[in-house]
Amino acid sequence: MKKMLIAAIAVLGITVTSQAQTTTTLNVKLHPIQTLVVNPAQNQVDLNYSSTEDYLNGVVSTQEDHLKIYSTGGFQVKVRSASNNLESSSNAVTSTLAANTIQISASNGTEGISEAEFFSTELQDNVDEGLIIKSLVGGVNKTFNVEYKGAGANQYVNLYNSAETPTVYSTVVTYTITAL
Repeated sequence: MKKMLIAAIAVLGITVTSQAQTTTTLNVKLHPIQTLVVNPAQNQVDLNYSSTEDYLNGVVSTQEDHLKIYSTGGFQVKVRSASNNLESSSNAVTSTLAANTIQISASNGTEGISEAEFFSTELQDNVDEGLIIKSLVGGVNKTFNVEYKGAGANQYVNLYNSAETPTVYSTVVTYTITAL
């Protein structure tokens, strides 16, 4: 009987196979990534006071698509100055202009995030970063405008130094992005 069964299997072309299974775990590990780039064509921002109206009303420089952000999730952007004062050095005399007299604010650029919140802040030193953008969602290559506004009310009228035309006060502005 056994021989007949084997012969029948061989004649009918039936094959007997064995099968094994095993499992593995697949993990997709998503790490937070935030990049923040200042538009290279806007590496220097100037607030030019060249008329009585400028000194009276203040000066605004809006930098379109100033910041480009890549973030894998929610994020916030803060801004700070290298020090509490912008400094001018002419003829070995150093004078200062208070950094907190300059307002920095943000808005959506060409490729912004509709859910983002925007804030205006006084420029502060390393200790007191000011929040300008907050978003609970991330995005790829999102752009944001930044507005720099210098003081009005003739606040800078006595800061001009005749040894330097124009008198230039400078600081380094740093933007920081962190995950939420």
